[in-house]
Amino acid sequence: MSTHTQQSLEWTSIRVGDEIPPLDVPLTASVIVAGAIASRDFMPVHHDLAYANKQGAPDIFMNILTTNGYVARFVTDWAGPHAQLKSISIRLGAPAMPGFLLRFTAVVQRTERQGDLGLVDIALRGATDIGDHVTGNVVLLLPASDRTRLGKAHQRDETIGLGLIVDVPRTVGG
Repeated sequence: MSTHTQQSLEWTSIRVGDEIPPLDVPLTASVIVAGAIASRDFMPVHHDLAYANKQGAPDIFMNILTTNGYVARFVTDWAGPHAQLKSISIRLGAPAMPGFLLRFTAVVQRTERQGDLGLVDIALRGATDIGDHVTGNVVLLLPASDRTRLGKAHQRDETIGLGLIVDVPRTVGG
């Protein structure tokens, strides 16, 4: 059993221009198929190579829900367990296929106080061997300090809600 407890970042310690440590995700067919199954996306291009080839793709490719999950993981792993996702706005680009390394990078674009919490706006990129798979912004709410975290501010604010905005190009692969 691990005794390690992850600390949350405090928004007052975050500065515009701060870079989030990269996250590398080696893509395998199993990762891509498992993500599609877990998100109940049974479109054959995510698990059937022959079907993907007939659609003009060189291989199966990751679905948007799995991509969105990795985006959320990337920023919340950095920010810690007290971070609340306020919004995710992403655009898909090049397909993410088996054998690729999907590398997430990001930079803080804006910070702003909101009561006892702080808003952090992050611009991110997830790139593979053939280009940007995903680009976009994530907005987080973080506690201002340990004192804030121990008070009511650490409880989920049900008025916030998570807004997901997805911009999918009309054509894939050309």
